[in-house]
Amino acid sequence: MGMKSLTKLLKNKRAICFLDFEGSQFSHEMIAFGAVFATIDSKGRIKRVKKPIKYYVKAKNKIGKFVENLTGITQADLDKLGIPFSKALKEIKKYCGISYSHTAFMTFGNHDIRILNQSVSYNLDAPVDISKVIQKNYIDFQNVIFEFIRDDNNNPYSLANYLKVFNVDFDGTEHDPQADAVNLMNLYRSFYEKEDIVLKEYLKTLGHLNHLPKPAKEALKRLAEGGNVSASDFQQFAKEYLND
Repeated sequence: MGMKSLTKLLKNKRAICFLDFEGSQFSHEMIAFGAVFATIDSKGRIKRVKKPIKYYVKAKNKIGKFVENLTGITQADLDKLGIPFSKALKEIKKYCGISYSHTAFMTFGNHDIRILNQSVSYNLDAPVDISKVIQKNYIDFQNVIFEFIRDDNNNPYSLANYLKVFNVDFDGTEHDPQADAVNLMNLYRSFYEKEDIVLKEYLKTLGHLNHLPKPAKEALKRLAEGGNVSASDFQQFAKEYLND
C-alpha cells in the first residue's frame, strides 16, 4: 500500500525528526517549535524515540492576538523565554545528533516550511545550511496520508481527526508544538501498524474520487461496506449507468 511510497521517501534515512512550528499571525515567523526524534529501521518502522523538546523563539514582529489565543503563547513568553531563530535551528541540528545528515524532517502540512522560510528571510544571521538540509529532507506526512484517507468531501482531516480514524486519543493540547510533534509521530506509527484501518479507509476514499466512472464507484462503495461484488454485479452497475 502506501508504505512502499513512504519507504521510498525514507530511502537511506536512519531517523525521522517529527517537527511542528508555530508562527506569528502576520509575518509568519517562528515563535515556537516542538520536535521528537525517532530512529527507524530499513522499512521506516520506529525503533527508538528520544525525549521530545520544545523551545520558544523570538520573532522580529509581534505575535498577533489570534495566534496568542490559539496557541496560548504570549509576547511575554517570547520576551522571557524565547531564543533567537538562529539558535533554534542549531538546537534542532544538535537534537538530531550524529544522524542529522541522514534524518527525514516530517511535518503535518506544508505551513511549517513556510514558517521556516519566512523566519530565514527575517534573520540574516540564520544558519542557512541547516535550513537547506531540513528542506531537502522534508516530508509532508499530511500529503502522504491524504492519498489514502480523506473525509467524505475528499478533504484532508486535521491531525486530531486523523488520530480518531485510528482510534488514538490526542496526547496533550492542540497547537502546543511539542504535543503536535508527538501526535504526528503517533499518527505515523498508527499508519504503519494498523494496515486494516488504512485499507478500509482507502476503499472509502476510492469510492469518493470524482474522476472514477459511476459503475466503479458503486462497486468500490459496496466493497468498502464489507459486501461482495461479482462480475455480474459489476455488469449490472454498468448497465444501470448506461440506461440512466
